[in-house]
Amino acid sequence: MGTPLGDFIRAKRDSIQPRSLGLPDHGRRRAPGLRRSDLAGRAGISVEYLTRLEQGRDRNPSVAVVNAVADALSLSPSERGHLRYLTKISGGECTAHAEPAPPAREIRPPVLETLRLLEPGIAMVTNRLGDVLARTSAYESVTSGTGLLDADSPNLTRYVFTDPRARTFFADWEEIADEQAFDLWHAPSVESSEWFTAELAPVAGAEFTRRLHAHAVPRRGPLRLNHPSGCELRLLRETLDLSADSQQLVVLLPLDEATARAVDRLRGLPPHGRLRALS
Repeated sequence: MGTPLGDFIRAKRDSIQPRSLGLPDHGRRRAPGLRRSDLAGRAGISVEYLTRLEQGRDRNPSVAVVNAVADALSLSPSERGHLRYLTKISGGECTAHAEPAPPAREIRPPVLETLRLLEPGIAMVTNRLGDVLARTSAYESVTSGTGLLDADSPNLTRYVFTDPRARTFFADWEEIADEQAFDLWHAPSVESSEWFTAELAPVAGAEFTRRLHAHAVPRRGPLRLNHPSGCELRLLRETLDLSADSQQLVVLLPLDEATARAVDRLRGLPPHGRLRALS
């Protein structure tokens, strides 16, 4: 049985063309990407040990080995962070942990006060499962008519994968779907991730499970929204990690004057309101 760590290493190895690393192309082969021997040689480890890592038979590689594999795969800083995280959780999979369960939804009063001070800006408090725990009135205006906030306990991930309206609302739906699936690996806890994944997979299907196990670290560019009113919105996402709470404060800022004016209309405010476009 494999591990998330092994799955990620194998997925990255399969995605790299040998010539991009200055290695000879061995011609047609059954599997794409680098051979195990190529990666093992670049990392300075044996092919047999790399095979054990990929197959989940070695769950506790040293820091030196993890760094060597990251160097050999030419991982970006965010991919390196994900590799370290997967090493941590893969090593702990053999130990007992609590039963799968949803995370707490409580928000500390200072966080709620911070959110209040952000009015009339577009902001929300969420977690890596996609639960929308609190939001400003402007966030409600920007998402009105899309179905995102219709549920008693709105969840962005569930909305993306199960509500057909999401594919219209998010102009770059494929990228947003990648982001939401990837973030489940960094959920508030292993138990909450297992609980949510087990709940969502049967209704979301292959679009979800394929992304979950691809371990593709998203780039998270500007957010492009097609509002039902006909407005096209381009927003920059600024995220503040509330690590002590396993939550995030996400603020959406207009990227252009057209978006700023559209947001003003959606909020029912006159032009030149307090929410300004970025220069």
